Amino acid sequence: MTRPQHRKGIKRGAFAAGAALTVVAAVAGAAPGAGAAPATPGKPVLKLVAASEAVTLDRWEGEPGVYLDLGTYVTVDKAPLEFKVTRTSYKDPVVAQQILRDGTRTTTKTLPAGTVKDFSGLPGFLEVSVKDASGAEVRKTTGTFCPNNASGRLRPDAPATSHYPQSCPGNPFTLGSVWGVEKGWAANTTAVDYDHPVDLPAGEYTAKVSVAKKYRDLFGIPDTRPTIKVTVRQVGEGEGGGEGRAGAAGRSAMAHGGTHGGAHGGAHGGTHAGAHSQGGGHHYGPRGADAPTPGALSHALEDRGLAHHLGDGPGHTDGSRVSPALKAAAARPTGRASVPADAPKPDLRSLPAWDIAVTDGEDGDAPGKDYLAFSANVWNAGPAPLVVDGFRKPGAGLMDAYQYFYDAKGKQIGYTPTGTMEWDPRIGHEHWHFTDFASYHLLAADKKEIVKSGKEAFCLANTDAIDYTVKNANWHPYNTDLSTACGQQNSISVREVLDVGSGDTYTQYRPGQSFDITDLPNGTYYIEVVANPAKRLKETNLKNNVSLRKVVLGGTPGARTVKVPPFDLINAP
Repeated sequence: MTRPQHRKGIKRGAFAAGAALTVVAAVAGAAPGAGAAPATPGKPVLKLVAASEAVTLDRWEGEPGVYLDLGTYVTVDKAPLEFKVTRTSYKDPVVAQQILRDGTRTTTKTLPAGTVKDFSGLPGFLEVSVKDASGAEVRKTTGTFCPNNASGRLRPDAPATSHYPQSCPGNPFTLGSVWGVEKGWAANTTAVDYDHPVDLPAGEYTAKVSVAKKYRDLFGIPDTRPTIKVTVRQVGEGEGGGEGRAGAAGRSAMAHGGTHGGAHGGAHGGTHAGAHSQGGGHHYGPRGADAPTPGALSHALEDRGLAHHLGDGPGHTDGSRVSPALKAAAARPTGRASVPADAPKPDLRSLPAWDIAVTDGEDGDAPGKDYLAFSANVWNAGPAPLVVDGFRKPGAGLMDAYQYFYDAKGKQIGYTPTGTMEWDPRIGHEHWHFTDFASYHLLAADKKEIVKSGKEAFCLANTDAIDYTVKNANWHPYNTDLSTACGQQNSISVREVLDVGSGDTYTQYRPGQSFDITDLPNGTYYIEVVANPAKRLKETNLKNNVSLRKVVLGGTPGARTVKVPPFDLINAP
């Protein structure tokens, strides 16, 4: 199966080199600008600044426009900027609370109802006006601000790294998220029109950027309006200072509103979007499965997870306390297998399917047939990670798989055999699959009769942040893509982990993975996603492993259609 891919472009306008350092130089040690609200304990002081007075945006040959990477940042001082964003269920709206910490106590401030509509950030936060050389306004737009776009420190005594998550979730069935910027840090706001390139011909422009009034009033942000000179430069294929299209894309791609970690890859056979495939290639179904997902934020630090937050300490469970790294076992386990009764265990839960579409069997499936493709996610609600190691006997084509258990200090306290891992040699797969992690079925209208079944072998990776507000959620999982999770053909052992709070999304756009609906009659069906179908994995709860999503098939052979009703308040077909 392929990981989720997105049709978001990745070619970006280039910032001047050292833009993040420019922010530090511009604001380090500076007092809040005129009009800033006086500092109060636990309340962050925010300000909008520009890294540079001028930027150059590259317009690549064949592309519809440029992306407004204007190099603006929200600086945070006096206290961290932190939000807890949740919904009780899919029948309830998203609610955001600002978390205020003064070193001795923590208080919350609920944002006005309707301020936040999803988990991608604060909508309509940034306002941008672009004028051409004659002074005529050619573009006016607003942008969502994801506080997790933290990009760098303002001064040397600020926390060395950010303990907050690295991006804002994009999964439509996200349940809870944490957004934050450390005290003494700046967060990148250049997420304007991220999905929509701006059709600006080569030439000179002026951009004025401001924070919307409702957010200035809500957070006490001064009305600074940085003005940036913008040069749009036409760039042909292979140009760009020797780095070419791929280099520019990889350097300036951003993760606003992206999925967890900004990196997704194909697990049960699929492309790894984090590889940033460039140009040409295949695309599967209407979504373009080879379209790369934006990588980590431009200017974001590579080294994270070490910062200490006000309030950290024993028993701290808001996610900032990261347990010791779990190291792969050096050898096949010995001694009697046991699962202590009090061993913390994972809780695997399935999400309803989404991204549902009819495809025509391209790239390997039987031509002339109709297929129902979809995305599905199984996530871990904790309180412990799912840890599975595979060990290979010399010359064997299978690995013996074991589930491991750890105490609160990260010490291994038990293990149990839990099936096998198998090597999938097919092109686009080429990694080790753990069997019996999840299964997919297409059910009849009675929700009982199984019409079609999906495969059950997967490589585990933490692709999506589903709920980072649950106890022991790890905000910085390591294995977010195939390069860290699935092993090589000559691997002697493999460790696959699904961390607390994260989920693993697979997209059925590879041959043999979607449901063949060519001969199915029109009508109502249900896509069933089942976690831990054989119940071999030890969990805290086996009663929340199944989810259903209603679909209505129509049309005629060769032109089949699918309608997907909303799931409670979630309209994500």
